[in-house]
Amino acid sequence: MDCICVAGLALTGSPGPATLSIAATGAAFGRRRGVPFYLGIQLGMVLVMTITASGEVGLVLVLPGVRPVVAVAVTAYFAYLALRIATAPPLSDTHTERHPPPLLAGVLLSLANPKAYASMAALFSGFVLIADAAMLDAGLKLAVLVVIIDTVELCWLFAGAALTRVFRDPLRNRIVNSAFAVALIVSIVFALAI
Repeated sequence: MDCICVAGLALTGSPGPATLSIAATGAAFGRRRGVPFYLGIQLGMVLVMTITASGEVGLVLVLPGVRPVVAVAVTAYFAYLALRIATAPPLSDTHTERHPPPLLAGVLLSLANPKAYASMAALFSGFVLIADAAMLDAGLKLAVLVVIIDTVELCWLFAGAALTRVFRDPLRNRIVNSAFAVALIVSIVFALAI
């Protein structure tokens, strides 16, 4: 059990599209307003784990022509998300206040995140917690990973929210938002290269 916990922390806690997005949301909109997006990411990750554990991802991706279409769709979605992050107004600017990403955006982010599928495939196929009971084994892995992912991404939300003071100054807000947006794009490029 310790091995899957350590591997789960390493794979889900490292910077990637979900962690950077939740940190950026916390920073740009505050901890409380980032909760729906955070919850959406968690719900989406449960779906990703279920899809990955069932083997459906492998079946879909071996179909001819599917992989490039998925790559383009994922890239477009993350470019849109990066643009929203980069252009989020300073927190003190109430005239042009934008709404934080909703729960559905978090679900979609998880479902479109190639790093999530790669991580879950490695974790579900690389460890056996209960021998000779595939359903119980998958259920236990799902429960353990949900706790790890919830905790790790809550930390990212709080870490991002700790930057809210920076987001009150328009220049620093633009610099940090742009840095988060660029990091998000870079993380998706690396995730697609997997």
